[in-house]
This record gives sequence, structure tokens and C-alpha cells, in this order.
Amino acid sequence: MSGLLALLDDVAGIAKIAASSVDDVASQAFKAGSKAAGAVIDDAAVTPKYLTGFDASRELPIVGKIALGSIRNKLLILLPVGLLLANFAPWAIPPLLMLGGAYLCFEGAEKIWHALFPGEHIVHDPKQHENPDPAHLEQQKVQGAIKTDFILSAEIMTIALSALPESNVWMEAAALAVVAIGITVAVYGSVALIVKADDLGLTMASNGRLGLTRALGRGLVKGMPKFMKALTVVGTAAMLWVGGNIIVHGLHEMGWHVPYDFVHHNAVAVGAMVSEGWRGAVEWIATAAQDGVIGFLLGLILIPVGTRIVGPLIGAVTGNNAEAH
Repeated sequence: MSGLLALLDDVAGIAKIAASSVDDVASQAFKAGSKAAGAVIDDAAVTPKYLTGFDASRELPIVGKIALGSIRNKLLILLPVGLLLANFAPWAIPPLLMLGGAYLCFEGAEKIWHALFPGEHIVHDPKQHENPDPAHLEQQKVQGAIKTDFILSAEIMTIALSALPESNVWMEAAALAVVAIGITVAVYGSVALIVKADDLGLTMASNGRLGLTRALGRGLVKGMPKFMKALTVVGTAAMLWVGGNIIVHGLHEMGWHVPYDFVHHNAVAVGAMVSEGWRGAVEWIATAAQDGVIGFLLGLILIPVGTRIVGPLIGAVTGNNAEAH
């Protein structure tokens, strides 16, 4: 009997350790995932454009295909590569993180530039006037979305990895897996809700029994285009903020402290203008705003580099020289 009690006690101890490990993984995953908020928001803002022009019945299947590709990107490619870097070449993570941050700055600044100067970035491709097979067009769109997702997912996973505390490889793998799955579900679940919201609103407006239901449906139909524009603006701002923050902190870690000290000094000075209860929030806002400005300026510098040098080189390698952004 005493042996059975001892065994049960051991099992209970193992269960407590396992539960503690699960809590640790969840906690680490949440903290790491929150660091990647800017890239996550941009991921959710970018994806709906790949659904433009398709029948409503194909929207959710396309979202599902892109989500599956995103999971594969994160779990089968990015997670193993990230763990290898973290354990065998940790010195490579900050430069890679800064490279990803520079890409976010470039993308954010390019979106603003295109909004201010529409038409300058359009590439005239005679193939775009053809009427491709819908199945082939869907496959192309899905592949393009998955490629874009790979870049954003790489940034998300790198940010998450850099935010994880030192631990054993299995804990890091579990936390990154939770981040990968959780963020993918959040992003593409949100995308699915966004792309079907207007259909829901139309159904409510047409078939609602109550006047309030019909009014809400009409409001949803009218409001979704504005919501999509707002999401794009928020996504662009988040890209510049996160990208600039990554660059500033990366330079600080590599020994060049001027940008970090400049941002920190100004944030503290602005925070000193308000009461102590609001000081932390105001300093955070001031820091984010400065990081965003730095990200935008860096992005402007990178636009000609990306469009005149990097873009054509990638096009020459992939054989896709007539790609419109």
C-alpha cells in the first residue's frame, strides 16, 4: 500500500512539474508574441488584398490555404532555423532582426509613398490584361500570399525568439510553437471574420426581423471599407514603429548608442511634462512616435535601394521581372 501511495505521490509531483512547464511555456509564448504585435497587425492588414476579385464562396477556402501555408512556414522552416541560430549562432540573431526591421521600415515607407504619389510604382505587365483560369489565378494568389507571409512570419518568429528568456531547447521550441500556432490562428481567424463581415451585414440588412438588426447590418456593410482603410493605416504605423524600434535597439546593442539615447532622452523629457500617474504611458507613446519617425526616414532611404537594386535582382533570379507592388 505504501508503495502505491509513493507512486501516486510521484505521479502527482510529475503532474505539477508538467503543469508548471505548460504555464511557463504559455507565459513565455504570450510575452514573446506580444513583442511581435506590429508585424502581426501588418500580416492581418496585408492578407485581405489577396482575396480581391474572387467569388465570396472561395474567400474562406483561400484563407484556409494561406493559413496552412503560414503554419508550414513557421513550424517546418522558421522554428528549426531559429532554434539552430539561437543555440549555435546567437550572434547572428541581432543582425537578422535588424534586417527584418529594415524590411518593415521599407514596406511601411513604401506604402506611404505610394499613397502620396499613386501611379509611380505601377509596372505595366501585358499579362495582367489576360483572363487566366480562376483556379490558376487562385493558386497564384495563394502562393503570393504565402511568400509574403513567410517574410512577415520570419520577422514574427525572430522577434519572439529574441524575447524568450534563456532556457533549454525544448522549452524554447514549445514556446515558439505556441507563438506560431497562436499568432496564425489569431491572424487568419481575424482575416476570415473581416472578409465575411460584409456578407454577414448584407444578410442582416436583408433578412433581419428587427429594425435594429437591419440597421446594424447596413452599418456593417458601410463600415467595413472604412475599417479596412483604418486597419491598413494602423498596420503601416505599426510596421514603422516596430521596424524603427528594432533598428534603434539593435544599434544600441551593437555599441552605437546615439539613436537610443536621443529617443530615450526626448521620451523622458516629454514624460516629465505630465503627472507621475501618466508618465509611463506618455514616455511609451513618445518613444513609439520617435521610433516610427526613424523607421519612416530609414524606409525612405531604402525605397530606391529596394526598388532599383534588390527588386530587379530578385526578379532576375526568380524570372519574375514584371511584378507590380
